[in-house]
Amino acid sequence: MKTINVKDLMVPLDEYATVSDEATLFEAVVALEMAQEKLDRTRFKYLHRAILVYDKNNNIVGKISQLDVLRALEPKYGEMGDQQSISRFGFSQKFLQSLREQFRLLDRPFDDSCRTAAQVKVKTFMHTPSEGEYVDEDATLDVAIHRLVMGHHQSLLVTRDNKIVGILRLTDVFAEVFQTMKTCEL
Repeated sequence: MKTINVKDLMVPLDEYATVSDEATLFEAVVALEMAQEKLDRTRFKYLHRAILVYDKNNNIVGKISQLDVLRALEPKYGEMGDQQSISRFGFSQKFLQSLREQFRLLDRPFDDSCRTAAQVKVKTFMHTPSEGEYVDEDATLDVAIHRLVMGHHQSLLVTRDNKIVGILRLTDVFAEVFQTMKTCEL
């Protein structure tokens, strides 16, 4: 059986959506749309679901996921602390609704929320990757799968000589696993 390395499945950095940390959310969404239009659909089955953020030295310093964009619609989500930790406790829908009411979350017209969020700088709500969100391009797929599963990540930043060269998306890993399962004799 062939060995699959991260570099075999990663999307190269120059083919992914990127914006400066000084960009607005609107500029980030436009960059995502443009990157999706240029995506080689013969090689990559799924569209991009995040935007990478670089600093003034062109180093990747963060990423914006679909959830980050939704959080940007309501600045008060930032006042609630770590939502990922909250969600792992399995609170009831009634409790979660009471939080929405207590904090008055998303209580203004949707158009207003979108218009306001579109002008926010991405650095104010981007996710800064943790140590576990990086993987070397020569790492094997099993190493990447372990990091994705244990960290509940949607993607990993791929490195070569400690420089980010691409992104490994969960969707591409899943597609590879699925294809391998289909070819295995059961």
